[in-house]
Amino acid sequence: MSGDLPVGTPGTVGEPLVEARGLVKHFRSGGGFLGGKREVVHAVEDVTLTVHAGETLGVVGESGCGKSTLGRLLLRLLEPTSGTVTFAGRDLGTLSPRELRRLRREMQIVFQDPYGSLDPRMKVGAIVAEGLEIHDLARGSRKRAEVERLLLEVGLRPEHADRYPHEFSGGQRQRIGIARALAVGPRFVVCDEPVSALDVSVQAQVINLLADLQQKHGLAYFFVAHDLRVVAHLSHRVAVMYLGRVVEIGETERLLESPHHPYTRALLSAVPEPDPAHRAKRMALAGDVPSPIAPPPGCPFHPRCQWAEARCRTDRPALEGDAAHAVACHVFPVQPASR
Repeated sequence: MSGDLPVGTPGTVGEPLVEARGLVKHFRSGGGFLGGKREVVHAVEDVTLTVHAGETLGVVGESGCGKSTLGRLLLRLLEPTSGTVTFAGRDLGTLSPRELRRLRREMQIVFQDPYGSLDPRMKVGAIVAEGLEIHDLARGSRKRAEVERLLLEVGLRPEHADRYPHEFSGGQRQRIGIARALAVGPRFVVCDEPVSALDVSVQAQVINLLADLQQKHGLAYFFVAHDLRVVAHLSHRVAVMYLGRVVEIGETERLLESPHHPYTRALLSAVPEPDPAHRAKRMALAGDVPSPIAPPPGCPFHPRCQWAEARCRTDRPALEGDAAHAVACHVFPVQPASR
């Protein structure tokens, strides 16, 4: 499989930077002043993972599996129902608003929608400079020079600072969003499906830009996507999410060459083959994704798994393995002999 999906590991991986432990996020829906039953949406369930300095952790899964919610929890843009997130050893849940605001310089996000994420009433220069002003990093002519430098760094021109977002293409708008995130000098960036709204040729340009910026600045990325080709090209490690849980995580090449979880295998089988003469058999999944309001007992994937056993329906598998590869599956565990 690795021959079909180019694997790239840009940058140099360092010490743990962001650590999530037992992270849970529930949303309440329904009810309100008209009455009705209030239900709980299990968006993220018991997620434990680490992102190292200079590393890209790619996160894949179907829409609604909790990828974007998890990214926002790591930035404390959402408050967790339970669990902890630490950044450079500091528990984000214990920080005061002032302390958290100072730390925001080191944690940024690039949004999925390059159209809706930019204020149409602001010129590009003001959009990129907003973080500089909030954190009092540059004023006057120095601010203008810094904005021009950032625009050049993401492949735009200095004169673009005087234009409005509607004057740019989708790819150019996403570059503006990246420049805005870089302006305050972050160490960790959540990339929330940053290329899913772009044409394929533009996707490659933005991915290569992100890789170059990571090498230059030593950035750590939490890269959310549903396209395994994109994730494989950029990520050091890949986490596979299903119904709010990480069901498999491992080094990119190892996970692609030896996927264990049936859901990971299904995702890989759906990747289009570049060679039309080579038609790999696609692994079809039965049924639909269960509702996050009423997740099934045991393994969350068992209603759609052709290999499910009796214990899969009652006992939830733990994520077990080592730092290179771990899986939450009773039937296909990571064996010590294969390490």
